[in-house]
Amino acid sequence: MVTGVTLGIGDLARRTGVPVRTIRFYCDEGLLEPTRSAGGHRRFAEDAVERLTLVRRMRGLGLGLPLITDVLAGRRSLADAVAAERAALDREVATLAWRRSVLRAVEDATPLDRPARLELLSAVEDGYAARDVLVRLWRPMTTGPVPADSARMFLDISAPPPPELPTPAQVVAYASLVLLASDRSFVDALRTSTLVNHDRIPDLAALHAEVAQACELAFPAVTSGTRPAPGPALDRFVAAHAAAVGTTDTPAFRRALNHRTAPDRDPRVRAYWTLAGQVTGEPAPMGVTHTWLLDALNASAG
Repeated sequence: MVTGVTLGIGDLARRTGVPVRTIRFYCDEGLLEPTRSAGGHRRFAEDAVERLTLVRRMRGLGLGLPLITDVLAGRRSLADAVAAERAALDREVATLAWRRSVLRAVEDATPLDRPARLELLSAVEDGYAARDVLVRLWRPMTTGPVPADSARMFLDISAPPPPELPTPAQVVAYASLVLLASDRSFVDALRTSTLVNHDRIPDLAALHAEVAQACELAFPAVTSGTRPAPGPALDRFVAAHAAAVGTTDTPAFRRALNHRTAPDRDPRVRAYWTLAGQVTGEPAPMGVTHTWLLDALNASAG
C-alpha cells in the first residue's frame, strides 16, 4: 500500500511537461523509480518532479541517457557531463569536416590523378585515427629519461594534430604522412635517428631547449630560402650537442656529430617534415629548420 503524498503518472506529466509515454520509458530505463499502488499503478514521490525536470533539461542539451544516468547517480557532475558531450560533439564535427575535405580533394583531382588520390585518402579513416598512426611512430622516441614536457612538445611537433577544419590540401598532406609512417623501411630508418638512444644524454631538457633556440636563430634563413651554411645558428646547435655529452665544439666533434645525424637527413625524413609543415601551415616548422641545421653541419664538417 502506498503511503504519503504521491503523484500519478498523469499528474507528473502535467507538472513537468514530459509526455506520459516518455515517463514510462524513463521508468523502464531506471531514471525514475516509482512505487506501485494497490491497483498496480505507478506512483511518484514529490521529488520526482525536480528529478524529471532535470532529466528533461539535460535531454534538451542533447545529453544521452548514459551521461544523464551518471549525473543522477552522482558519478559525474553536470559540468563534467556537459564537457563530455561537448568533446564528443567536437570530434563528430571534426570527423565530418575531415570527410568533407577528403571528398573535395578527390573531386578536385584531375581525372588522371583521381585513382591515386582515392587510394591514398580511402586508407585514412579520419583525422583522429590518422594521428594515432603518427603518434605510434614517434612515441618510442619519448621513452626513457625524456622529461614529460619535452615528450609532449616532441609529439605535438612530430605528430601534429589534424586541423579542425582541414583544407583538401591538408588532408592530402596528412594522409601522405600516414602513408610514410606506415612504411616499414621508413620506420626502421628512424630507429637509427639521433632522436633515439637518449641514455648518454644526462639533461635532455637542456639539450632540447638549446636546439629549439638554434632552430629559432635559423628560422629567418630557412624562410628566406637561404642555402644551409655555417653561422651563429649552427654554432649554437653544435654547442648544445657538445655540452649535452660534456665536451666542446671542435672540428672532430662536428665530424662525429655529422656522421651520427646522417640518418636524419634521409630524403623520407625531409619529406615527412615538409608534409608536416603543409598540415600546420607553418612557413618553417621545427623539423624543416632542424634539417636545415643538419645540412649546414654537413657543409661545415665537409
